[in-house]
Amino acid sequence: MADSDYESVLCVKPEVHVYRVPPRSSNRGYRAAEWQLDQPAWSGRLRITSKGKIAFIKLEDKNSGELFAQAAVDQFPSIAVEGVTDSSRYFVIRIEDENGRRAFIGLGFVDRGDAFDFNVAIQDHFKWVKQQSELAKQAQNPDQGPKLDLGFKEGQTIKLNIANMKKKEGAMGSSKSRPAGFGGLSLLPPPPGGRAPALIPPAGEQLPSCPAVFQPASAANTDAASSWTQPCGPSMAASADIWGDFAKASGSASTQNQQSTGWVQF
Repeated sequence: MADSDYESVLCVKPEVHVYRVPPRSSNRGYRAAEWQLDQPAWSGRLRITSKGKIAFIKLEDKNSGELFAQAAVDQFPSIAVEGVTDSSRYFVIRIEDENGRRAFIGLGFVDRGDAFDFNVAIQDHFKWVKQQSELAKQAQNPDQGPKLDLGFKEGQTIKLNIANMKKKEGAMGSSKSRPAGFGGLSLLPPPPGGRAPALIPPAGEQLPSCPAVFQPASAANTDAASSWTQPCGPSMAASADIWGDFAKASGSASTQNQQSTGWVQF
């Protein structure tokens, strides 16, 4: 079944009244006060349906559902449905029979809420018709839709503050930089207690606890010979002997040799 063959119900009101409308004498609009509202020509049920783009206002019998009159509305607002100037509960609709003859009749609702629903149902239908028409046009011509233009217009420029960007980059770099040690490695903090880390000697060797220091002869006293001394105390010198046989030499010959050569016994 095609969409144009499907009929949907938009609104149903159980009680409405129909009035004879006198010819309109001027272009000022219809007035419900001229219709003899206490003597309606017909009363029954109203049903609004839609089939494709057209909405149908159907007046039916309350009990049997027999059709009394029908008004086809192909656009809104139009002369097919018009409101009166003196009330919001009454309208003028254009009905048409099977032979194509047309007439204008007055339509009245007992409650103002029913009249509001009647008006909104017709408006919503034609809003939907307009949306469907726009979607169909976009589907046929997708390139003709609105496009987002992000390019610069003629004479349009932008300004960048490079100075502030460099300052921000410098501040970020200084906050992230760390002092590097030898070979690009970071220096470790000193151990607790303020002591420097102990040096570990190679395998098979022992570091001296107190190294010897060479003292050359001064320029003022040229007769004095250069000598080696140990700045450490006697106990440390005794515990760390790195000179081997020099400390073990004994005898007068060794003493004379030391006096002549200037060697000091450790």
